[in-house]
Amino acid sequence: MRAKNTFPILLVHGIARFDILQHAVIKFIPGLRSLFGDRFHYFKGIKSFLEANGHDVRHVNLDFAGSVKTRAAELAAQVQQVKSKVHIIAHSMGGLDARHMIVNTAGMDEKVATLTTIGTPHHGTVFADRGLTSGGTRLIDALHPLIDLEGFEDLTTAASQKFNAQALEAEAANAVIYQTYASSQRRDQVFSLLQPSWDIIEKAEGPNDGLVSAKSQAWLPELITSNARKSIVRNHFPFPADHLNQVGWRDRNEPHSNSKSFDSQVKNLYLDLVQSLLAHEQNVDAAGHQRRSRGP
Repeated sequence: MRAKNTFPILLVHGIARFDILQHAVIKFIPGLRSLFGDRFHYFKGIKSFLEANGHDVRHVNLDFAGSVKTRAAELAAQVQQVKSKVHIIAHSMGGLDARHMIVNTAGMDEKVATLTTIGTPHHGTVFADRGLTSGGTRLIDALHPLIDLEGFEDLTTAASQKFNAQALEAEAANAVIYQTYASSQRRDQVFSLLQPSWDIIEKAEGPNDGLVSAKSQAWLPELITSNARKSIVRNHFPFPADHLNQVGWRDRNEPHSNSKSFDSQVKNLYLDLVQSLLAHEQNVDAAGHQRRSRGP
């Protein structure tokens, strides 16, 4: 039996979660939760798999496509409901939400032991840049009375550059352990609806997962200021993966031999990730404050 984590693990979804209809139905008909489980959840089957291996795992629910400020505030409220520190595993924009929360919400740097980002656009994505310069901003404004889509503006390279500069001092100095997971995939193996965005990103930034370049996902090797220096643990998926594969979803373009093999690869990656967080928990002293660390 693998060792259990002391701190709960929060799974944080990205912008425009594609399981929104199922989530809405279960919200109004809670009895369906036992029927569906997490087989069709954004993090497909991952929570139940980790729980079967003895870990305390919880889903987070954030605004569909609201601004990072809105989503970070919602995340903070859910983190505050947990009595202990937490480990956050965040996909896509969820990683930016978590970073904003840790830096801009008082006390959150003391509540988060580790932040692991998967497929997160730490340097933004040129696909967002292209969309907003092609009339996307007008569309966001026009739809605002019906739905908040401001989050897409936070995914631009300019918005990310601004936040990275503003957050550097705090992120380098706080006690949170940061690590990233990045992946990329060949165009012909990427989910078909992501292939046009793959083309845009490939031309500007090279290898990508269909929505975010591998370079942007990897963030930086270190956070360096005049007063602090912290390593970011950077990992790469051990198999090719597009943006949906990263959270357990597979399509017919995948090179994996079958769905069972693919599911096993993804779930075991998350299990190994969670197991590695035990080392970070050992860096927490009796007062509940994490000792400074340059990495695991």
